[in-house]
Amino acid sequence: MKNYTQTTSPTSNKPDRELQPNGSVGSLNQSKLDLIQSNGSSNTSVLSETDNTVSTVTVADAIATMLENLGVCCAFGVAGGAMASLWGSLSNSLMQVLNFRHESGAAFAAVEAYFASGSPTVVFTTAGPGITNALTGLFAARGEGAKVILLSACTSAPQRGRWAIQETSTTTLPTEGIFTSGTLFNYATTVESAAQLPQIFRILALGLSQPGGFVAHLSIPTAVQTSLIEETSLPGRGLSCSVIAPSQDTIKKTVELLKEGPFAIWVGFGARDAAEEIRQLAESTGAAVMCSPRGKGIFPEDHPQFVGVTGLGGHASVMTYMQQHSPLRTLVLGTRLGEPTSFWNAAMVPPGGFVHVDIDPTVAGVAYPQAETFAVQSDIKVFLQELLQQKDHLATASAQMLPCPEREFVEAGAGSPVRPEVLMEAIQKVIVEGSDAIVMAECGNSFTWSTHFLQFSQTNRYRVSTGVGAMGHAVTGVVGAALASNNKAVAIVGDGAMQMNNEINTAVKYQIPAIWIVLNDARYNMCHQGMQMLGMTGADATMPETDFAMIAYAMGAKGTRVNKESDIEAALEQAMAATGPFVIDVLIDPDRRAPSKGRNQGLAAQGVKSTPAKKTTSHISFPNI
Repeated sequence: MKNYTQTTSPTSNKPDRELQPNGSVGSLNQSKLDLIQSNGSSNTSVLSETDNTVSTVTVADAIATMLENLGVCCAFGVAGGAMASLWGSLSNSLMQVLNFRHESGAAFAAVEAYFASGSPTVVFTTAGPGITNALTGLFAARGEGAKVILLSACTSAPQRGRWAIQETSTTTLPTEGIFTSGTLFNYATTVESAAQLPQIFRILALGLSQPGGFVAHLSIPTAVQTSLIEETSLPGRGLSCSVIAPSQDTIKKTVELLKEGPFAIWVGFGARDAAEEIRQLAESTGAAVMCSPRGKGIFPEDHPQFVGVTGLGGHASVMTYMQQHSPLRTLVLGTRLGEPTSFWNAAMVPPGGFVHVDIDPTVAGVAYPQAETFAVQSDIKVFLQELLQQKDHLATASAQMLPCPEREFVEAGAGSPVRPEVLMEAIQKVIVEGSDAIVMAECGNSFTWSTHFLQFSQTNRYRVSTGVGAMGHAVTGVVGAALASNNKAVAIVGDGAMQMNNEINTAVKYQIPAIWIVLNDARYNMCHQGMQMLGMTGADATMPETDFAMIAYAMGAKGTRVNKESDIEAALEQAMAATGPFVIDVLIDPDRRAPSKGRNQGLAAQGVKSTPAKKTTSHISFPNI
């Protein structure tokens, strides 16, 4: 939006305007801009050549320059005394620096800013609780496949073990996993010396250039932030890396398998960059296409060959297809086939098994270890480009009417409370079809209602988290998505998540056009409905009703409360017309069953036993744990 539009400098190819509090965009001082372009930071010390002295910069300034050279445009975090120098250097760089209200919100925003822009992002925190507060969001970044770098402060070596304020050392925090590479971080290190920076830069550049996600952690002691490094030692631009391509033998074997009989295509989020190739392959072979919840829109959901979304919030039409038009094999593209995507349902395994393509070699054969699987490690776009050259040799499906996802239209009325199905129909009309806004859904019933009812025909418009599934991800991530896309972004969330962690105040400060649609039923309703279905009593998932429109106004945003179905469209149009953040508080019917009955099958596979409940044709919901 106009409040934070970037322009591009023809000489530096970086933004030459900076984001200011209250949403104003101020031009950088020209002398400051010239200095940054020539030396990478406004705090650079430039000494005359006649002095025979080498120019130096602080480690904090060098890191800011390094991040710019790696293509980072946005940094999200919460400041603190231990990282004051680093915060100052980031703030005086060409990156947009946003100060959030909580580190986890900043991390979720960084994840969604990456997916909205394709550019790596930064999270910055102070020592101690600043780091631990951010870990859930960074765990989500790793699980979602984002490219995010955490910059944290830690206690300087002379003070470690002496109980410094927010001490961060082996005395107070475990080193393994937080400050070392492993499950949480692809790469992690503590910067104890300026001399480490060139090597660190090369590792980061290589990691960011690889396909897939990359999450790194640089922890910089407070004293090291102000130490000096010779300017000539600063790293240059990023590295490039070739994509992983399949061998000709792999393509030949794939063709042999896929020509033996009709095959289906199962599309996951990892295939989002190959939308055109998937469509070409499907249309040239007549293959049916289904997708994971995260894969919605990669293949148009209104296409006659699309049979539905699998897994949580998915469509019964998928099972109809598998039972009545069973393919010989399924070509799996960029999905781990985990519980939210498949529920490990044996009915999803075709007679000939899978051809499973992913850049991660550890994925294939894990979800269905009993199924015959031909594993292909490759960039999916490159794989499909190679396969399309052989499309004339692949099996083609006979002309047939494939089952389509069921559209459960519910006519809107004037009554109260609002039925979620009616709300979804209005969101489809006003937001999905009436705009190009990114739409995000929070975990819980918001996820299942949105995934089941909303229909997308374009890629990169719908975002859900199915791995970590942390409450608060979409509530705060929507701020990063709106900022990075320079456009509206809409989060469909529950009242529990909205109270758990929101960044309305942050969006107000920077006038970011984020929209929250709150499904307000005064309970953690996925848990409440699930416990009812399982016949378990005594657990209380209710909460006092909250007026989120009043909270929005108290924080400086605009908002409205909807308690009648006849008022929904007007409220959505009002939010879309607003220039800043907007909250729509919708009082929904808490007794409407969310469309996630398959989740209970997944729980049963893990040993959760239920008490037989009254027979119902309604969909059942239970927590996405």
